[in-house]
Amino acid sequence: MILKRIARFYIEGFRGMTLGRTLWCIILIKLFIMFAVLKAFFFPAYLKGDSAEKGEAVSTELTERKAGE
Repeated sequence: MILKRIARFYIEGFRGMTLGRTLWCIILIKLFIMFAVLKAFFFPAYLKGDSAEKGEAVSTELTERKAGE
């Protein structure tokens, strides 16, 4: 019963928004740009291959960083 009241509270709140809908739309567009577009250009996938190759690459990188300290 309490979960139903909480869900109804949020549904009615979002339904009654006018300016809030625009702001949420802007937020979602910004999140899409940050995670989809910027990830493709600035964060290339260095780890390619199967899980054994990925594990080896991570292990090598961690041991080299530790040895460099």
